Amino acid sequence: MAERIRLAALIAGAGAIAACAASDALAAGDISAGRHKALMCQTCHGLDGRAKIPEAPNLAGQNQLYLIKALKDYRSGARKNDMMSLVAPMLKDKDIEDLAAYFSAIEVTVGPPPK
Repeated sequence: MAERIRLAALIAGAGAIAACAASDALAAGDISAGRHKALMCQTCHGLDGRAKIPEAPNLAGQNQLYLIKALKDYRSGARKNDMMSLVAPMLKDKDIEDLAAYFSAIEVTVGPPPK
């Protein structure tokens, strides 16, 4: 029984550490700076985060951690896309955090599914 309690405490502690790390990542980006940097994204993704071309995804309201991971994967080459392979390599970590903060801060309204 004591072993189960100790294991539960370890799991809870690990969860708390992960949550703190995630909140640090979320707090790292500057929304205002991200808006300025998003000017280079607007041809495909729109300044409002709504895609302007069919091949580009909407970025408005996306999860910030997802955007950070996706951009870092494009930058490293782990994720491939012809356009992003030109843009992402010049992004610094701060640029990625700012862009992710900006696009994730755009509010998206979702209605009920059609009947």
